[in-house]
Amino acid sequence: MYINTWVYDAFLPPKPAHVNAPADLLPPDDHGPGRKASISREDLLAAALKLLGPHRSVSTLSLREVAREAGIAPNSFYRQFRDMDELAVALIDLAGRSLRKIIGEARHRAASSDRSVVRGSVEAFIEQLRADDKLLHVLLREGNVGSNAFKHAVERELQFFEEELRLDLIRLAARDNAPLHEPALVSRAITRLVFAMGAVAMDLPPEKDPELIEELSEMVRLIVTGSRALATR
Repeated sequence: MYINTWVYDAFLPPKPAHVNAPADLLPPDDHGPGRKASISREDLLAAALKLLGPHRSVSTLSLREVAREAGIAPNSFYRQFRDMDELAVALIDLAGRSLRKIIGEARHRAASSDRSVVRGSVEAFIEQLRADDKLLHVLLREGNVGSNAFKHAVERELQFFEEELRLDLIRLAARDNAPLHEPALVSRAITRLVFAMGAVAMDLPPEKDPELIEELSEMVRLIVTGSRALATR
């Protein structure tokens, strides 16, 4: 599975007075050699993603770095984003939407076959983690090292995951006639566990994946089994 990556100074310079002005009132950019005359939000997101790596999070990028990678003058950045925080939040939102789609598809495929929904979802998550998917890395890292705006954006995405999983758990419980105790808490526990383990997995060699998948799948099963036991108590 693959998320399309076309969408790729700790101290920001003061915002120009024209940041919030309509585009047609902005002063002309200082287009130097090789600089683009116009830029889109997607171009800037792609430029930021290209700069990320195992030891570079969005919070360490500067506006000037992103502008240089995108081939534009720094002032052109403000035509699309107010500041680096807004760009980072856009990346987190994009990462969340992409991963929710992938995990949701994995759950539905497993639910329509004899395959374990739990294992299929965990495998899809780890597979995406190993696909050099910088968007997923953004989602896993920024909740711990980013600014408050980044952390709030990550928390919002986690809550989206929890709600979608809660609805799936209720649907599967009805199908299997196996009610759950507090499905919202179950979905929260599973989501937080998977993301915490995913953050750890980023620093592990791929050879550890089978062991990690087995361990994580068993942890999720224990949560679900415990909830079912409480529901019938």
